[in-house]
Amino acid sequence: MAAFGIRFFLCNIFICIIISFLIILKRVFKNYLTSRMQFNLWFLLLGILAVPFVPFRPASFTQILALLGAWRNAASSNKGTITEDILNTNTSGAVKQMNDFALSVSRETPSIIGLILCGIWLVGILVMTLLVIKSVSRLNAMKKSALPLQNKTVRILYHNCLWELKIKRNIPVYSTAFLKSPVIVGLFNPRIYLPIHLISDFNTVDMRYMLLHELQHYRHKDALAGFFMNFFGVLYWCNPCVWYALKEMRSDREVACDTSVLKLLDESDYEDYGNTLINFAQKVSLTPFPFAAGISGSMKQMQQRIANISSYKKPSVFRKLKGFTAFVTISVILSGLAPLLSTYAAEQSRYQWNIPSDKVSTIDLSDWFSGYEGSFVLYDLNGDTWKVYDMEQATLRTAPNSTYKIYDALFGLEEGVIAPDDSFMAWDGTNHPFEAWNGNQDLLSAMQSSVNWYFEEIDKQIGSSAIQDYIRKIGYGNEIVNANLSAYWMQGALKISPVEQVELLTALHNNRFDFAPENINAVKNSICLFSSENFSSKGKNLYGKTGTGRIDGQDVNGWFVGLLETSGNTYFFATNIQAAENATGSKASEISLSILSHMGIW
Repeated sequence: MAAFGIRFFLCNIFICIIISFLIILKRVFKNYLTSRMQFNLWFLLLGILAVPFVPFRPASFTQILALLGAWRNAASSNKGTITEDILNTNTSGAVKQMNDFALSVSRETPSIIGLILCGIWLVGILVMTLLVIKSVSRLNAMKKSALPLQNKTVRILYHNCLWELKIKRNIPVYSTAFLKSPVIVGLFNPRIYLPIHLISDFNTVDMRYMLLHELQHYRHKDALAGFFMNFFGVLYWCNPCVWYALKEMRSDREVACDTSVLKLLDESDYEDYGNTLINFAQKVSLTPFPFAAGISGSMKQMQQRIANISSYKKPSVFRKLKGFTAFVTISVILSGLAPLLSTYAAEQSRYQWNIPSDKVSTIDLSDWFSGYEGSFVLYDLNGDTWKVYDMEQATLRTAPNSTYKIYDALFGLEEGVIAPDDSFMAWDGTNHPFEAWNGNQDLLSAMQSSVNWYFEEIDKQIGSSAIQDYIRKIGYGNEIVNANLSAYWMQGALKISPVEQVELLTALHNNRFDFAPENINAVKNSICLFSSENFSSKGKNLYGKTGTGRIDGQDVNGWFVGLLETSGNTYFFATNIQAAENATGSKASEISLSILSHMGIW
């Protein structure tokens, strides 16, 4: 909640910028956009306001282009996987064990500022909700006191308006003493309410225009728009820019509705319609209820609407075409900004895995996970099928710990920090808690002993910006990298699920991200645990990396991820275990190899 409070606060700053940008674009293209298009543009803003709360991250245009490029490269890469160049083989029949070293980190404490911001936001939502409930109660009281329309002349006029607009639904009309202006209320059961003072002293022309206006609200489902405006008004009660935008949206809704009425009239009637607004400007008031649409508005809004009526001309086909082009242009620009606001998705704890059900089968491996919460995921490359134990845990994101070093090494190779034939780094003499870390390292030794300082040095030379770019390129988990380059992959912000681990290993094996083949081979060599010289029908190459998450001295998160190559197929797997203690990468590797043996694969 604390992290949400901070990110939601930052999102509101971006939203203010986007609103300002939208208002500028609307003014730039004002002469090309019709009134209805100008109103519909606000729905793009409503969609953007929803982004911080949706359980997925919208794709940016750069990501889409990168994905298209990956698909293009996959076609050529899949013709043959990366050339095998095993430098470190083990033919003794035993699996080479990697040292499962892990440093302890402290459990993160919630940010006080984040908690305060989140608390204030929640209290504000509660207050706004109570105000909405109060308004709804007043609306319900008005409904109960209202009577069916009795004036025959107005009823006949109303039915003529229904026929004129080709509305087949008979929307009930009521009269009430608790309103100063007509309104239409209801999402599913709409009703029109007319003030008694307008019925008792009405002009036929004015009444017709008012009824046409309310019915146009019904035709364009403006009650639904009103619902979303009120909903986001509650969520963003603390953002004055959002409130201003929603006020402008309501104003544009009335202008668009006016325009819809004008389309039905002759040019000679435009002045009469404008006079209707002028005549009733002093009598009508702002709609006092939520989820209602009416002809009323503030004096400033009335002036804008009258000015629009006086200058209205039915748009030509050419203007409609230019307006459509402008609308699409603005839509594309705003859609490209949406990923900046992904608040919930940025901290999303679960991977939204979209895969056909016929490709996935669940298996019961509970006997292997006794005492642990965890999951096992296996992907059969040839069969294009998945086997999953505990789907909930398999899509749950957690810290990758040292399994991330597979990709960190690849990023270092791609940036030239290390090279396949020159990955040496000199030890600076700092004393580390594990003897294997106190010495010069190369990629093979650093990966085998999970030497943190080696990979931290790679990160320092790459830089946080480049790391973030690489992580986004391959879509690594939740794609969050914090400022602390020494801990972001331990128990920090970066998180990934077992399913994503397997998907990434598959993509790496097939080089879908267009990395240098020699760099991928170097990484694979560094995690090779077993390689058979006689690659017969029973021969196998096993690659894997462990990871252990240690918090306050307790091992709480264990990983083992890898792939198993045979002469006829390749299998990708990931095992994750979690517990209050003794959840280590070594234990995860034992479980994995036992399961693979049980399946007859290893």
